Amino acid sequence: MSLDLSHTKFDEMLRRSAMDFMRGDAPKRVVEELLETDIGMSEGMWKKMADLGWLGILIPDQYGGALNSMTAAGVVLEAMGTGPLPGPYFSSSILGTRIVLEAADESQKEEILPGIVDGRRVLTLAMIEADYTWEPETLSTRALLTEAGFVMDGIKLFVQDAAAATHFIVAAVTEDPATLSEFVSLFIVPAASRGISVKRLPGFLSGRTFEVTFKGVEVPGSALLGNRENGRRALEAAIMKSIPLLCAYKVGGCQSILNMALEYSRGRVQFAKPIGRFQRVQDMIIEIANHADAARWATYEALWKQDVKGFDPESIHLAKVLASEGYWQACTLGHQVFSGLSYSMEHELSFHTRSSRSLYDYFGDPGFHRRKLGKILLN
Repeated sequence: MSLDLSHTKFDEMLRRSAMDFMRGDAPKRVVEELLETDIGMSEGMWKKMADLGWLGILIPDQYGGALNSMTAAGVVLEAMGTGPLPGPYFSSSILGTRIVLEAADESQKEEILPGIVDGRRVLTLAMIEADYTWEPETLSTRALLTEAGFVMDGIKLFVQDAAAATHFIVAAVTEDPATLSEFVSLFIVPAASRGISVKRLPGFLSGRTFEVTFKGVEVPGSALLGNRENGRRALEAAIMKSIPLLCAYKVGGCQSILNMALEYSRGRVQFAKPIGRFQRVQDMIIEIANHADAARWATYEALWKQDVKGFDPESIHLAKVLASEGYWQACTLGHQVFSGLSYSMEHELSFHTRSSRSLYDYFGDPGFHRRKLGKILLN
């Protein structure tokens, strides 16, 4: 099958709808206000996303969703990235949904997924710990098997959107008493459970991330997603399949920066001419455009391959490298075009700078994905 990255009529309709949403419901003023909140999303905005069908964009119709292609979901994420719109959309409707689809049994899917669709359930993954890595084997959070279920203890760091979550998907180590074998298992735990505390991590570039402590948290056996043995496989599969949609969000950010830089270079006059006529400024804008295009085409190739082939790790690793680096570099170059003006926290470019830095390492930095890609290409 030949590569075709053109959007369908439905994708174009969805893109227009998403951009209308951003212009009407998430203009600069609203994004600026949301960036300063712990939740990052208003109740009215979340309800509108549910009404538009976006919260269930990857959920099959038997669970109340509006199962769409990955490319269609990418169009929505790209529009959100132009803001950049904060909030738990990616954490819950993309990654959280993927984990449930990969790990949960049928009865759990029937219970959990409809709540995501209508916005009642907001999920986020609690995985990263003090030994920072995106490899599950370093986990120290433990879930001890008891007669009533499990007791969970541990500390999770850099948990995205923890203040907005109604439930955490927790990666923890469990042990089979019969064989003493250890497994990475996944649990869905209500955020209001006794023994859970949430604290936002400080720092301008830390994003909306939190420290979540689990201290003697009692969870029933039904909280275990699937079985104890399949957690690592399900988690790795869900993360990999979600990465291209995170990349689409960064593509939207790159495009927004390019548009801002072009508009500013045409209107800002120095030495009696627009600064866009100066070669050095042109060079910067061309570099932004190159990064944006590289991120875009690698991302939509990865999404297209998931739609037609199911799974293609090679394209996913490449997209993550180019989107993370592209978004970072586009922000840096954008600041050079705007100069001192853009370093104000109220400037729209600063919103993207915060986003590009906080998401740079999310699911692994470019070096991590280059190593993964190298292993695939050399085998």
